[in-house]
Amino acid sequence: MDNTVLVTPTRARRVILAPDKFKGSLTAAEVAAALAVGIRRAHLDIEVRQLPIADGGDGTVDAFLAAGWDRIAVTAPGPTGVPGETAYARRGGTAVIELAAVTGLVKLPGAQPDPLHAGTYGLGVVIAHALDAGVRDIVLGLGGSASTDGGAGLLQALGLRVLDAAGNEIPAGGAALAHAARVDRAGLHPALADTRFTLASDVDNPLLGPHGAVAVYAPQKGATATDLPILEAALTNWAALLGPERANEPGAGAAGGAGFAALTVLDAIPRPGIDLILELVGFPAALAEADLVITGEGSLDAQTLNGKAPMGVAAAARRAGVPVIAVAGRILLGEKELRDAGFAEAYALTEFEPDPERCMSRAANLLQRMAIRLAGKV
Repeated sequence: MDNTVLVTPTRARRVILAPDKFKGSLTAAEVAAALAVGIRRAHLDIEVRQLPIADGGDGTVDAFLAAGWDRIAVTAPGPTGVPGETAYARRGGTAVIELAAVTGLVKLPGAQPDPLHAGTYGLGVVIAHALDAGVRDIVLGLGGSASTDGGAGLLQALGLRVLDAAGNEIPAGGAALAHAARVDRAGLHPALADTRFTLASDVDNPLLGPHGAVAVYAPQKGATATDLPILEAALTNWAALLGPERANEPGAGAAGGAGFAALTVLDAIPRPGIDLILELVGFPAALAEADLVITGEGSLDAQTLNGKAPMGVAAAARRAGVPVIAVAGRILLGEKELRDAGFAEAYALTEFEPDPERCMSRAANLLQRMAIRLAGKV
């Protein structure tokens, strides 16, 4: 797509860079850094503030670290139980914990999926670490999950016993939930009763059924046509055991059913991921002093319009009367769609490099070139 100019922003001297990641190419922080280099190279007098963002999935913790939150390192089991290094973000009594960084697809050894046996135990380990450190306000970013275990693993790590008919603890993974006969909450972490949990996720799927965690998301985690009915039956049993009244709530199907566990046992409150993250990283306050916002992601397409991070940025900026420019690896939206989404202008890296593979491998350099062009407008 050629450069789409919709509305020419006024001359800007204070610019916020608030992109999401360019998936498969650059993190959100790397995108913001590349844009900052280009803008400063062209205009040294422009004040640039980098506020990379996310919507609850991959890169959520990094967004908070970029905003100045403290990085707390933890060793925790990945989705298949292999210990690995991870981290969460903390400021005072609040912690932001990202499922993807602990038990997500990116943590699968050798990138090999294990749809029936992968679990979320490591996420519970990280939550327990934060609780033990005195945190009583936890934001859970749900996205990029490698498992469909209904959040059973994370609850087990927090002290819930999930037992079969013989009184034995069931093993990890979604398939094992078919054998769950009862739960014992007596050993749950005592700090849970005094802790507020907020779910940062834009997924509103229920736990079960044709729009549920298995039908919609399990195939993305490697589940075959044979695996799907096994997992659906297992989650149906899990829902009946843990809290069937919560299974149909929007967001229960998030992250392979981890949303269901959080709603049912942690009494979590769901909120749109991008709105919550913008609030916590200080985006509204930064907007009050900004003349222009630049946001974007790898592909501006129909999915973008369904509440993804750039849409949240554009909506917040529009409410504050600040124009927004979007940058992307590619743009698959038409002029009217971009205008209706709130973007004053939109630019694609494919304008500089039409080959998709080279565009991804050279994204940082191309973003710098694009930013130099943008600097002429700001």
